[in-house]
Amino acid sequence: MAKYRCAICGYVFDTETGEAKKDIAAGTAWEDVPADFKCPLCGAVKNMFKEI
Repeated sequence: MAKYRCAICGYVFDTETGEAKKDIAAGTAWEDVPADFKCPLCGAVKNMFKEI
């Protein structure tokens, strides 16, 4: 599994745990996260996330 960090606020999306607030199940690959995903903390768009 991988982790992706928001370049704006530093929030980390972990594919292993998903994001319940955005209805993204644990184990969801980053490629399968919807294109309109936004950071739950600052609202940054998906392409502002970089793999860490």
